Amino acid sequence: MSSTITSDRDAGGLPGIAVAMNSVAIAFGDLTVLHDVDFRVEPGEFVCLLGPSGCGKSTLLAAIAGFVELSAGEVVCNDEPVKGINRHAGVVFQSSEALFEWLTAEQNVAYGPRMHGRGKLESRRVAADFLAKVGLTPAAKKYPRELSGGMKQRVQIARVLANEPRLVLMDEPFGALDAQTRHVLQEELVRLWQRTGCSIVFVTHDIDESVILADRIVVMTAGPSARIKSVYRVDAARPRSRQDVADLYDRIQEDIRVEVAQSLLNQGLEIDAGVTGGEAR
Repeated sequence: MSSTITSDRDAGGLPGIAVAMNSVAIAFGDLTVLHDVDFRVEPGEFVCLLGPSGCGKSTLLAAIAGFVELSAGEVVCNDEPVKGINRHAGVVFQSSEALFEWLTAEQNVAYGPRMHGRGKLESRRVAADFLAKVGLTPAAKKYPRELSGGMKQRVQIARVLANEPRLVLMDEPFGALDAQTRHVLQEELVRLWQRTGCSIVFVTHDIDESVILADRIVVMTAGPSARIKSVYRVDAARPRSRQDVADLYDRIQEDIRVEVAQSLLNQGLEIDAGVTGGEAR
């Protein structure tokens, strides 16, 4: 499923790295979450993962990060099998609870640069720069308990990007944000990605978000035993909107509709025969 990437990225920054999942399976006890998953992220590519709730998108992301043990197959990152925590990856979690509660927003963002050997003043400058990029300069001296959920999530995004990782893993990072803030941060994320050339794997349930952001969109089947159903290339130049890729949007929407219906069937809910388009299993 790999492809040659022709990107509109700017030059500069650390180059992104490739990720490959080879026949990956993950089970928790008797429950097989992912089965026979194969796909590749090219260096510098922006990939979105889509699928119905419970299909294992976040589990797949955790496997790339090295947070979960594989039942079969392997994950390879930068030509190295992932064994334990993936040292190449920065992770933006779905929850904003990953912040250090005893540090201010500025100190949270400066923490990574400090751990990577930058001086105190340089780390504070980097933190101020990234807090400005996510619109939180006025909140720099506030602690997480003084911030809204959306603001805490923006601090987390700034903290990860401040480390300039070569691979960024994002688990529905904009889900808690209002529509305007979400749109601004989508644009800012694309700009930062173009500037740094990092690779991004981005979990979302929002088709609009995926067609706006991604080079490629990976659609997963309903769980359990989820796998890769289809992969779509997004060729429209950035910035883009749903109208720019209307045909592609409709094809992805139909794919997702079928898998959501299948997910409901798997949960024992009654679904009209025509809803799954004849693809119920």
